Amino acid sequence: MKLASGTTAITNGTLVDGNGGPPVRDAALVIRDGRISFAGPMREAPTVEPEATRIDARGGTIMPGLVEAHFHPTYFNVAALEDLDIKYPVEYVTLLAAANAKLALECGYTAARSGGSLFNIDVWLKKAIEGDLCPGPRLAASGREICGVGGLMDWNPDFRKIGMDGLVLLVNGPDEARSAVRKLVKDGVEWVKTYPTGDAAAPDTNDHHTLCMTFEEMHAVVSTAHNHKLKVTGHCRATEGIKNALRAGYDAIEHGTFIDDEGLELLLKRDVPCVPALYFELASVERGPEFRLPPRVIDGHKETLEGGAESARKILKAGGRLGMGGDFGFGWNPHGDYARELSFFVKYVGFSPLEVITCATRTGAQIMGRGAEFGTLEPGKLGDVLVVDGDVLADISVLEDRTRFIAVMQGGVVKAGQLK
Repeated sequence: MKLASGTTAITNGTLVDGNGGPPVRDAALVIRDGRISFAGPMREAPTVEPEATRIDARGGTIMPGLVEAHFHPTYFNVAALEDLDIKYPVEYVTLLAAANAKLALECGYTAARSGGSLFNIDVWLKKAIEGDLCPGPRLAASGREICGVGGLMDWNPDFRKIGMDGLVLLVNGPDEARSAVRKLVKDGVEWVKTYPTGDAAAPDTNDHHTLCMTFEEMHAVVSTAHNHKLKVTGHCRATEGIKNALRAGYDAIEHGTFIDDEGLELLLKRDVPCVPALYFELASVERGPEFRLPPRVIDGHKETLEGGAESARKILKAGGRLGMGGDFGFGWNPHGDYARELSFFVKYVGFSPLEVITCATRTGAQIMGRGAEFGTLEPGKLGDVLVVDGDVLADISVLEDRTRFIAVMQGGVVKAGQLK
């Protein structure tokens, strides 16, 4: 991805640098050749050359680009689990993924970590974005996911003989778990996504208290992935599944819905980040009847909503790290609604806007393993910046309205917003 050349000065706004500290009123941000050279009070800003590009923040907010830490680029208008793997041919899903990536960038998300992808589309999508062939967030790719046979992501009956290989790699035992990881190594992924537990979406077979992988399988995934310098995460709702993942050496936890005190202690001891992805649960409850979700499924989402919110509060209060991101791409939780997750954590969970923004910028970049490159507005880091016409600390829901974005920048290049 090319960096901007020359100098850009952004002024007349409040700086929220992503580190969680107090905002800086009447601030300036200077980007030279794609990297930040100054971020701080206007009175301390260096003089820039007359030919420098100048952006007026209009009294709004200057902040890091957002990080979607649980991004499913190949999900599109999903109405049931089965839609994830056989609704559209792979050629069309590839085009949908590119469209979703472009939309995410337009929504202020300059980086994203894939939470799983049909085939290994996200691997190639990342290459296309990095090569400036199509716009989108800086990506960390996960490709196909891993699940135990008969688990949450194994729904096609054997008599159909179509398998699940496009979406997940199914494993029975540690040897097959190691084999699955090796296939992902060949695909070129960075993160290995697994399914240690079930979900409210499958109340009859693999609900949110059911385990879908054994500890031995999970440990085999981790040891093989780490040998190849890949990181491992997992869909973890059930309490024992969370603890199994942490004991097995997982590098992140998705959801962490029903974490107990022992699990919290394990999480904090290893400083493992968690991505709750909770707005999906609220959307499922509120819009479930509209999409004919069965009452048992909606009831399950109500339970995961409350349990997940309480777990998120516990983790943040105890000093743990949370990323922001969700299962967008369902009919009731479509791509483009990403910032509703941020508003949800303020209005429903009870976090402050500053806490949520820190989770959605600095922590998201850390989860991607790129905290030294972006996620905060500090000298030396990439000029991945979001300039908003509005005070996001006073009303975080401003981030839901992309028409309020003056500029979405990657490496100092304006990629979206009013100035594009």
